[in-house]
Amino acid sequence: MPDEHQADGSPEPAPGRADDGRSPEANNDGRQARGGERDDRAPREAGAADDGRDAAHDEAAEQERERAAERFREYTRDPLAEEQSEDGPTDLAAASRARRSTRMLFDTGRDLNSFDRSYIRSAHIGDIHLRMDARQSTSVMRSGPVPEEELLRLRRVHVEPEGYLALSNALRARRLLVLGAAPGTGRTSTALALLDEVTALSAGCADAESPARPRVLRVDPNGGVRGLAESLGGAPGGKATAERPATGYLLELALTQPGSPPPDTMDLDALAAALDRCQGFGVIVVPVGSATNPLLAGRYGMLCLPVPTKELLTTRLQERLEDHVAEAGGDVPDGGHRVADLLSQAEELAGREDVRDAVGLKDLRPAEAELLASLLAGHLLEDVTYEELLTGCRSLAAAQAQEWFAGVDRLPATPPAERNAVARPGTAALFHPVAFRIALAVLGGASHSAVAAAAHLLTWELSVQSDPDSTPARPLFCDDPESDLALSRGELVNGRVEVAGTEVEAQLIWYRGSALPAAVLSEIWDRHFPVRAPVVRWLRLLADDPRPQVWIRAAVAAGELCVRDFDHGYADLIRPLAEAATARRRIFAATMVDQAAGHASHRKAVQHLVDEWSRQGTKSLRWTAAMALGYGNAAATTEASLNALARIGGRDDGEQLAVASLNIVRLLALRDSATVLRKLADWTRHPREAYQDLGLATTVRFAVTRVAEVLDDEPGSPLGDRGDWPLALALAVTHPELVGPIADLLWTALNTPRSQEVAMDALDTLLRSAERGDGTEWTRPGLAALLPALTAEEHDRRRLDWLLRRLMNDPENPLPDAQARSLWWLAVPPRDRTGKEERHG
Repeated sequence: MPDEHQADGSPEPAPGRADDGRSPEANNDGRQARGGERDDRAPREAGAADDGRDAAHDEAAEQERERAAERFREYTRDPLAEEQSEDGPTDLAAASRARRSTRMLFDTGRDLNSFDRSYIRSAHIGDIHLRMDARQSTSVMRSGPVPEEELLRLRRVHVEPEGYLALSNALRARRLLVLGAAPGTGRTSTALALLDEVTALSAGCADAESPARPRVLRVDPNGGVRGLAESLGGAPGGKATAERPATGYLLELALTQPGSPPPDTMDLDALAAALDRCQGFGVIVVPVGSATNPLLAGRYGMLCLPVPTKELLTTRLQERLEDHVAEAGGDVPDGGHRVADLLSQAEELAGREDVRDAVGLKDLRPAEAELLASLLAGHLLEDVTYEELLTGCRSLAAAQAQEWFAGVDRLPATPPAERNAVARPGTAALFHPVAFRIALAVLGGASHSAVAAAAHLLTWELSVQSDPDSTPARPLFCDDPESDLALSRGELVNGRVEVAGTEVEAQLIWYRGSALPAAVLSEIWDRHFPVRAPVVRWLRLLADDPRPQVWIRAAVAAGELCVRDFDHGYADLIRPLAEAATARRRIFAATMVDQAAGHASHRKAVQHLVDEWSRQGTKSLRWTAAMALGYGNAAATTEASLNALARIGGRDDGEQLAVASLNIVRLLALRDSATVLRKLADWTRHPREAYQDLGLATTVRFAVTRVAEVLDDEPGSPLGDRGDWPLALALAVTHPELVGPIADLLWTALNTPRSQEVAMDALDTLLRSAERGDGTEWTRPGLAALLPALTAEEHDRRRLDWLLRRLMNDPENPLPDAQARSLWWLAVPPRDRTGKEERHG
C-alpha cells in the first residue's frame, strides 16, 4: 500500500467479461484465469470513444447494470428477515445453539421409536426379587397399624437424610412434626423411622403385658388433623377411641385437590396437646409448595431433605447381597468378605457410562434405588444379563412418567348442582402440574419464565379438551414454583439466554435426569391418545413464539413425537406447518423433519419426502425442503443435498435462490466442506445464469455469515470455538487446504459486475474483523491465510489498496491507519514487496 499509488475509483471488471453482468468468469481453469489478467479499462474506454456511443446509450447500460446488481443484492439478503424487518436480526445463532442443547436431551444413544416400554414392577430373576411395589402411592393407604416386620426392615435399610437428628429432637420435644418433602423422596420412610425410634424406648414400659400392641399407626387422611385430634380426645367434647399410650401416628396429607386447604395453627396446637396427654407422637407428611409454606414455617414444620443417591444405593445393594449370601448358607466371616467384594463390584458396575446413561436420573428415589440395586446384584450373581440390566435401568424414567400421568383426571363424579362451581377453577388446577411436566420435557434448558408461560398455555388447552362446555379459569396468583420443581423433579440453574442478539442472565430449568424428557413425551404420546389434540394445538402456538429458546426447542420435541407416530405427526404437524405463510412455521416444520431423519428408522422416508417436495412441491414446500436440506440429514449425500438445493434455487427466475444459498452455506459448515466448494465452482462456470447466480450469491453469503449462525450438531468441529468468526475466515484457518478454492470463489464474485458491489461489501466486512473494538486480535490469522491467495496479481492488489484507503477515509467509522497498513502487509508477501513499499509502508 505505497503512498504514491493513488486509486481513483472502484476496481474495474475482470478482463474479457461483458458489462451487462450476465455471466461470471467463463474460464474452466478457475484460478488459473487470473494469470493472464490485465488492466483493460483504458482500451475499453478508448473503444467506447471510438464507437461514439451517445450519453443515452451509456445511461441505459448503467441502469441495466444497476438493475442486475440490485437483483443480485436480493439474492444475498437474509431470507428469514421477513419475520422481523428487511434488515432485522433473525436470531439464527441463538436458534442453532438452542437446537444443539435441545437435541442433547433426546440423544440417548438409541432410536426413540424403540424406546423401552417394558416396565419391571415385580419379578423374580433367579433368587433376586425385583420389588417395585414401593413405588405405589401411599395415598391409597388407610388407617391401620404398621406391621412390626415392616418396621424391622426399615431399621435395617433406612438411610438417614441430612438433618435427621434435628427432626428426631424436634419430634421428642413437641410431640408433633409437620414434615415437608416432595412425593417419592423417602419422606414416608423417614416419618416411620422417626416414629419407630421415639416410640421404641417407651413401648415396653407403657404396655409390658401387651407386646403385640402396635406402636405406629397410619391414619386415614380423610379425617385430617382435626379428626385425629378428636379421636385422641383433643377437641371439646371429644372422646378417645382407644387408650394407646406412647403410640406414633402417621398422617399423610396430599393437599393437591381443589377444596383441600391445609390445617391451621389452632388445629395443630389441639393435636399436639392431645398427643401430649396420651404420651403419643405424630408426624404429618405434606408436600412442599406455597400451599404448605405457612405450615412448614410454623413451630411444628421442618423440611425433610432427600437421601443422597450414593448412600441410598449402597444400602439397598448391601441388603440384596447379604440376603443372597445368607440364602447361600455361607458362614459369617466368608460371607462378610463376599458381601464386601460383591458390593465393590456392584458400585463399579453402577458407575459405568452406559449404565448411568440408561438410568438417566441424577437422583434416585428409594423405590428406584431398590430396583437398581436388585438389577446390579442380579447381574453380578449371573441371574440378569447385561441387556436385561440396561432394560431395567431404562424402565426407571419410564415408570416415573407413567406414575405422573396415570389417571390424572380420573375424579369422582361431581353432582350436577356443583359441577359448574367446581369445574371452572378446578380443571386448570388439576392439569397444571402435568402441563408443567410436559412443558419442561419440551422446553428443558429454557428460562423458567418461558417454561412456566408455556405450561399455562398447555393447561388451557388441556382444560378445554377435558371440559369443552366450560371456559377454563385459573387464579392469577396461584403459581407455586417450589411445588412445580418438587413435583416435576426439576432444578433451576443460573445461566444466560439470548435476547435480540445479546446474552442476559436468566434462571434456566432442566429435568434432574436426561432420560425424563423422552420418557414424558413417550408416555403422553403412546399411552394417552386424547392428549394428542391439545398438545398439537399447543405446539402450533409455540411455533409462533418469537424467542428461539422456545420455538426451536418445541420443534425438536415435536420431531421426536412425530417419530413415535409419523403418520399422525405428518398429518397434524409437519404438512400444515410446512405450507404455512410465515417463515418461522416453515423452519419449525423443517426442524421436525430433520429430527425425524436423525432416526435410522425414519431416515429413508424423510429423504424421499424432502426430495419430492424439492421436485414437485408447492412454493412453500420447496422453501421448507431447502431449510430441511441445510441440516445435512434430509438427503443421502452432500452431493444429493446440493443438487436438490440447486433445483429449488434455479426455479422461477431465482425466486427462492436466497433460501437455497443460505442452506448451502449451512452445509459448508458441516464435515464435507470441500464438496460444497467444488460444487460452487462448477455452478459459477455453468452456462445457465440461475446456477451462476446461485454460486455467486452463496460465495458472498458464506464470506460474511458467522459460524454460530450455521453450525449445527458438530460437537467435535474445529469451527466450534470460532462462533463469532466469518465462516470463510474460520475455514481458512481450520482447513488450510480450502484456502485456494475459497479465494477463487471470492475472486470470481469480486470480478463479476453484477456481484461486484455486494462482494466488495463482504470484503469490507472481512477486513474490519481483523481486530476487535478493544484492539485485541480477532480474525487476523484467517485474513493472513486468505488475503495472499486473494491478491495474487497486481490488479487484485490495486483493488485492495483502493478498498483500504476507502475504509481509512470512512467519515463514520474510519479504519485506523496502522491497522490498514497491517492488513496490506498481510496481503503482500515479503518476496513481492518493492523497495518503494518498504520505504513508504
